[in-house]
Amino acid sequence: MDVAALIDGIREGRRAQVARAITLVESTAPRHRAAARELLTELAPGADGPTAVRVGISGVPGVGKSTFIEALGGQLTAGGHKVGVLAVDPSSVRTGGSVLGDKTRMAELSADPNAFIRPSPSAGTLGGVARATSQAMTVLEAAGYDVVLVETVGVGQSEVTVAGMVDTFLFLTLARTGDQLQGIKKGILELADVIAVNKADGDREGEARAAARELAGALRMVRGHDEWATPVVTCSGLTGTRVDEVWAQVLAHREHLGDAGLTRKRARQQLDFTWALVRDELDQRLRHDPGVRAVQEEVREAVLSGDLSAPLAADRILAAYDSRDGSGQS
Repeated sequence: MDVAALIDGIREGRRAQVARAITLVESTAPRHRAAARELLTELAPGADGPTAVRVGISGVPGVGKSTFIEALGGQLTAGGHKVGVLAVDPSSVRTGGSVLGDKTRMAELSADPNAFIRPSPSAGTLGGVARATSQAMTVLEAAGYDVVLVETVGVGQSEVTVAGMVDTFLFLTLARTGDQLQGIKKGILELADVIAVNKADGDREGEARAAARELAGALRMVRGHDEWATPVVTCSGLTGTRVDEVWAQVLAHREHLGDAGLTRKRARQQLDFTWALVRDELDQRLRHDPGVRAVQEEVREAVLSGDLSAPLAADRILAAYDSRDGSGQS
């Protein structure tokens, strides 16, 4: 692979090269990892500090994330921004690719020359989310996308992972979700930097405003007085109403962090990402280790038959991995 040519294409903003680069950094094939490492080293941002706005967007299934992102993305591109969208999808157990097809749900934005939409398969692990999504963001920013939106598939542990790699975490919710402290876990409230009650249109607008007031009250119970006061706003992704107000709150949060605060936050994220990469690499080495492969089928059959407990099976696999000699070979 001609990495130098790929880098030139990315910096010139060629969409095909951007797509190819993201495919490369998402690959778990050993032959691609060295090329991906070289690519990312060259594309790493300089010492000028963070430039692109990174926003994580989450919410329960059915909240209208894709509709909201299409409305927000369209407003941003109309305002002169280049927008990259990464949708963290569950991976297919058959192909390893993304299950959801977000381009089919964002038809207008996917046709916008100033937008780039890409499903980011989770590869079955949170480490896969951290590695693939974080590195895809680096590629998009190098290609000149100054806003990167990361959509997660629902409320779960992946939200914690995504919140740890963006500048601002936006949580979308709906009216009629029941008691707000029960319907939305305290952990999500603590993660959210901005909350928007979506689908506030037509006869649902009053309900949405009431839900926003309830949420604002709930937030006062979980946030400290000296912290960023998470705003709760209403909007409609379907009509585009007050979507610009949601974006204004995202920018307000970024201003609250300041350049120094944003730089420190990105630095801490890079440290966390370092350990995510270490865990991901160890997982790959374990899976491809000849000693592990030699006992893998035997251990599998023993566990399935009930002759071997999971803890003992894990010990046997680790013992096979640890039996390598000093050269790193089993």
